[in-house]
Amino acid sequence: MHFATCVCSKCAICLDEIRKEDGKAIFTAECSHSFHFGCITSNVKHGNRICPLCRTEWKQVPLFVNDRVVPAPTPTFPVQTGFEDDESLPHGVAVSQPSGVAAEHQALEIKLLPQVSAVEKSVARVDFAVLVHLKAAEGASDDRPATRAPLDLIAVLDVSGSMEGTKLHLLKNAVAFVIDNLGETDRLSVIAFSSGARRLFPLRLMSERGKREAIQAVNSLVAGGGTNIAEGLKIGARVIEDRRWKNPVSGMMLLSDGQDNFTLSRSHSQVRPRADYQCLIPSSRIPIHTFGFGADHDAELMHTISQVSSGTFSFIETETVIRDAFAQCIGGLLSVVALDQVVEIECLHGEGLKISSIKAGSYRSRVSSDGRTAKIDVGDMYAEEERDFLVILEIPRCEDESMPLVKIRCVYKDAVSREIVRVESGELSIQRPEQLTGEEVVSIEVDRQLNRFLVSEAMSEARVLADGGDLEGAVGILRNRERELAETQSARASDGLCLSLSSELGALQERMTSRRMYERSGRAYAFSSMSSHSAQRATAREPVCGSAAPQAYQTSSMARMVSRSQELGIKSPKPSPARRDRS
Repeated sequence: MHFATCVCSKCAICLDEIRKEDGKAIFTAECSHSFHFGCITSNVKHGNRICPLCRTEWKQVPLFVNDRVVPAPTPTFPVQTGFEDDESLPHGVAVSQPSGVAAEHQALEIKLLPQVSAVEKSVARVDFAVLVHLKAAEGASDDRPATRAPLDLIAVLDVSGSMEGTKLHLLKNAVAFVIDNLGETDRLSVIAFSSGARRLFPLRLMSERGKREAIQAVNSLVAGGGTNIAEGLKIGARVIEDRRWKNPVSGMMLLSDGQDNFTLSRSHSQVRPRADYQCLIPSSRIPIHTFGFGADHDAELMHTISQVSSGTFSFIETETVIRDAFAQCIGGLLSVVALDQVVEIECLHGEGLKISSIKAGSYRSRVSSDGRTAKIDVGDMYAEEERDFLVILEIPRCEDESMPLVKIRCVYKDAVSREIVRVESGELSIQRPEQLTGEEVVSIEVDRQLNRFLVSEAMSEARVLADGGDLEGAVGILRNRERELAETQSARASDGLCLSLSSELGALQERMTSRRMYERSGRAYAFSSMSSHSAQRATAREPVCGSAAPQAYQTSSMARMVSRSQELGIKSPKPSPARRDRS
């Protein structure tokens, strides 16, 4: 339940208008209908717990002691010591495709592209870019069903006092959607946190019975207390670490609408030690996809948790789209085709050719001491996802007609067969003529990805300035980058990604027009955009997925799941007899 002083409607009990000027407390029930608090307490006092408008039976109502209303109690969470009670996996289901399939049907394609196709023999370059492009194979579709890898999903949910009322109702609805779309070989565990945390539901298979019991557990949630994100994360990590069986794919979804008011340092400045959260992340390094709900959440903390764990951060600015945000995330997790992927890069030409750096976004990369080899830790990939990395080379002068540059090898685990797969590219070479004929043409594909990295860097720089109070300087950085982006070759060719980048630069500038607007949405929008572009993975932020413009990096599996969620919202339930009588 939720108390307020401003709602524009009529009280269905006394039929008077609910107005701010009256100064009367308002009761908003879990079904989202509002009444004068005095009217509803009279009904509840006499045992009536049914909404007079929609006939929903309320679970959260005002409590009475000696005929006086008292606040609802804060949830108390019992201490739990172990979580080695996960439900066993069906025998032979986890590996649900015949051995050898991964080798016959490769889940990954590699393409190498040079910044330009030719460099004069007498010219040495210190910043020559080579694009490494990875593309995951297509997954299942409505007309082409396919076997997929089962999932272990941990949902860590904020049920603090600020989630009371409509927020909690929408959260329950979103989690129920996730449950409904899990398969019988997937497993789910639910953790709830407020001032403390507890495992609400053990890691169970989502059979018909498992789904029914999971939804019952979620519907029992009651909001109250403070916000202890660290404790919720700690319990979620324990569920992952203590499980006796493991599905091939694992993931965690962490949602909060507030600031952690428990995990603070003891210093006078009250600065939160981020390392405290990093040490709570499971050692198995499963991705944690975080969701900042509303205007008051800690965007920096949620982004940090997702970044350290190779997850994503989504900003749910409009409460009603929480189900769409969850749908997009689960659409990806249910379509993983490659796991633990590592890209290995090797220089081919002899003396003088070196790797000087790698632009890999949020993916960890390392270059050998002699600059001749490098590795990128890519992790998991969803069906149809793409990954693009820029390898920056030092190219020496050359007397040969052509110069071999690099070759690539990818090593990953097929998510379905669990076989180790190795995929190698061909050798990438460029021409070394005495003199170039015509104008040097830069690859649009390379230019596009360079724009992506530059925009992400500009957003990061602007966010730092805005946090320091320099909104004018932050907007200046974004405006300059937007102007420079428009002059690039890929933008002039109306490239879709560049159009999306330009749109987001404009949207972030609008959210930095005032300190209040930046605090309420600008910071979170920046972090969510940075999370998406640095990982090349779709995150939810305004405009929400499903808008007129295509969502950057959204795969077919994600889009189908979001459409499924939105269709549920479009359908209007038939009015109940009680509603007809009142109309």
